[in-house]
Amino acid sequence: MILSVCILIAGIVLLVWSADRFVDGAAAAAGHFGMPPLLIGMVIVGFGTSLPEMIVSGLAAFAGTPGIALGNVFGSNIANIGLILGVSSLISPIRVHSSVLRKELPILAGVTLLLFILIFDRAISRLDAFILLAVFAGIMGWTILQGMKHKEDALSLEFEKETVSHKMPLGKAIFWCLAGLTLLVISSRMLVWSAVTIAHALGISDLIIGLTIVAVGTSLPELASSIMAARKGEHDIALGNVLGSNLFNTLAVVGLAGTIKPLGAETAILSRDFPVMGGLTVLLFVIGYGFRGRPGRVNRFEGASLVLLYVLYTAWLVLSATGATA
Repeated sequence: MILSVCILIAGIVLLVWSADRFVDGAAAAAGHFGMPPLLIGMVIVGFGTSLPEMIVSGLAAFAGTPGIALGNVFGSNIANIGLILGVSSLISPIRVHSSVLRKELPILAGVTLLLFILIFDRAISRLDAFILLAVFAGIMGWTILQGMKHKEDALSLEFEKETVSHKMPLGKAIFWCLAGLTLLVISSRMLVWSAVTIAHALGISDLIIGLTIVAVGTSLPELASSIMAARKGEHDIALGNVLGSNLFNTLAVVGLAGTIKPLGAETAILSRDFPVMGGLTVLLFVIGYGFRGRPGRVNRFEGASLVLLYVLYTAWLVLSATGATA
């Protein structure tokens, strides 16, 4: 048990570090090949910060633990909005200037509804998984077009400033991209193995472990990048990290895991976790989109409310776990 906890902690630390190295290397390499800053931010950085969720859920599906695979996705999406965006807006109230992000808010609400429809029968079949991946491919194509059309978008300007400050030689960029990816796979394997071992030792379901420890661990890259963006006043990057990660998790991560092995969903996902994730997604759309001429924003009161909701949800999970093992 002690060994499993040590491996879990080491896996999370290595995962966060390797994800950061991969993102820096991939973004710098993309810049060398002339990729526009908006696309670097939305595609490369968005993919990189969500890569931990993809590898962990893929490995969990392969190992036959759908609770961790799906719990990781649902827990990460909930943590991204409740914890990460909430904490970021407490540091600096977030104002939405990017027209691209305003368009992504309703898209995220739509794909969340799509996932609910597909998982309503308490399973993600391979057909469901292919549907999610097809939608993801379509959205990525749309994102690339938006990046080419909106080169002066507020988000593009913020990413351009970031890419200039993180330049590195091409050889070094490729090295860190490959090294980071390799270490991501190793650390994800450590995280999945230790989480399953701890869950079985404590008599806690894989789903609860996936929703809590695993989800927070894989969301740490988004937490770090969003907090740094908020401190620099790069509001659109802070929000873009959350939107991009949740879109990626909902479509690509669940889709990939489902193609590896069809996923069964526990009843609690539909009765407890999906209403929380869906509710937070709708709440994010309402406060982030802006209506009747009011610009989208997440102020400190709204941020504190998001954090409180996340704390209450986590307490609910803890009570569920202790009640199940009592």
